[in-house]
Amino acid sequence: SGSIRLKHIPRPSMKVCVFGDQHHLDEAAAGNIPAMSADDLKKLNKQKKLIKKLAKSYDAFIASESLIKQIPRILGPGLNKAGKFPSVVTHGESLQSKSDEIRATVKFQMKK
Repeated sequence: SGSIRLKHIPRPSMKVCVFGDQHHLDEAAAGNIPAMSADDLKKLNKQKKLIKKLAKSYDAFIASESLIKQIPRILGPGLNKAGKFPSVVTHGESLQSKSDEIRATVKFQMKK
């Protein structure tokens, strides 16, 4: 299994959600990208059904580097099991370019 980044975006309608600190939440709001803060994630309270619902409602996730270490602690293994563990975004990168990069990346799996 692996992933390849393409030059064009094969799935422009792919839904990406941001788990971010205040800086990224503001940037996401400006770019019209759905976002959740750490407090919003804590409200899910490790309830498996809610986390599964969250994983199903988005195709991919992006997380601030300040939050990335806390995500397994806050959400448990739900996102990892769904194969949608968030990609890291730093303050130097723009959320729009990062979400476009994720939309242009295709995951594949080889069969024997």
